Amino acid sequence: MGRKVRVEEEDAQIDMTPMLDVVFIMLIFFIVTTVFVKQAGIDVNKPEGETAVLLKKANIFIAITENGDVWMDRREMSVEAVAANLEKLLSEQPSEVVFIQADSKAKHGIVVKVMDQVKEAGIDRVAIAVRS
Repeated sequence: MGRKVRVEEEDAQIDMTPMLDVVFIMLIFFIVTTVFVKQAGIDVNKPEGETAVLLKKANIFIAITENGDVWMDRREMSVEAVAANLEKLLSEQPSEVVFIQADSKAKHGIVVKVMDQVKEAGIDRVAIAVRS
């Protein structure tokens, strides 16, 4: 009698490595190409503006309430802390312009102090947000 040789069957499996590589590369692509906008974190009653110009490159917003509270990156801070926080945000994502969303009843002096802090952080272009 002949001898029977048993051949063990291998389990059929799908190799997931190439698919995981493609998903990882797509994830990196979307992270690199996404523009992150740093919102102020609070809504203010902006003044009306007749000659407003819509700027497309809006990355960093600073809000000033009618009480004089300053908000940036969804956090309330003092006027003196704006430059340091702005430098930290700029190291994460460089920007050419900072938008100040000042309430229509905000004091002019606080807006000017915030603008000085923005200039101190190295940004020369400051835009004031208005309702059109």
